[in-house]
Amino acid sequence: MKTILVVANETIGGRELLEKVRELAAEADGLRAVVIVPRTRPRHGNVIYDDAVFQAAQTRIDLARQVMRSEGVDVVGEVGDPDPYTATMDGVLEYDPDEIVVSTFPATTSGWLRRDLVERIEDAAGDRPVHHVISDIDAEGLPFGVTLVVANRTASSPELLKALKERSEGDERGRHLFIAVVPQEGGEGIHAQRAAAHLAQLVDRLRAENLVAAGLIGPPDPYVATMNALQFFRVDDIVISTLPETRSGWMRADLVERVRKTSRKPVDHVVAQQPSRAVA
Repeated sequence: MKTILVVANETIGGRELLEKVRELAAEADGLRAVVIVPRTRPRHGNVIYDDAVFQAAQTRIDLARQVMRSEGVDVVGEVGDPDPYTATMDGVLEYDPDEIVVSTFPATTSGWLRRDLVERIEDAAGDRPVHHVISDIDAEGLPFGVTLVVANRTASSPELLKALKERSEGDERGRHLFIAVVPQEGGEGIHAQRAAAHLAQLVDRLRAENLVAAGLIGPPDPYVATMNALQFFRVDDIVISTLPETRSGWMRADLVERVRKTSRKPVDHVVAQQPSRAVA
């Protein structure tokens, strides 16, 4: 079985990268892809904590694994060193790939290319072929729809699940990705555990419906959690799930309208009548 090392970050879902993986899979008698995502920071925005950077990279890997596995490719993945060259060389040493695929933005916007990443990898790769794939996501978009889902106590409510299933079924591109962010309810360790439990329930329920989903927990302020996620991921729209207005602190803080105004993305509000029952 041939092993390829795929190194990418924001372009991990780009059309050109997926086509290259399909091409290599068609040429091989069995293919394993090792996806390495360096934990680099977003290009814009305020200070982002290291754990959020790691979670965002892991979320990209989780989504890439689901998409590539649907193409019949065996996939493993891990978050790499912040330096993409070091991350690549670490992957080469650990997995001994037959070929390497590096996905970047075009030269005009790619920090990796300004650091001569591809040439440095070629020099160090020995006889391994190195494929450079350019994905102009800013101009072309992604080959599937992406929705950011913001929820906590209502994360596994039937109302939210129904709304997300309808969104996926209405996507004419044939595939839809859901990135969930679950803000914590406080700053203590138990709050992170509860948020992780809510996240796991939501992602599990979506995957049980054959939907592609992954996610991360966020800081206690749901507005900050949402805007941080928008710094890491390109999304088409946002779904915010809350309890009814009389019982929702998020609604009293005018979360939906604040996100709609700042993000300039379509924002749908789903009202759940009962909170999710997640065990931390």
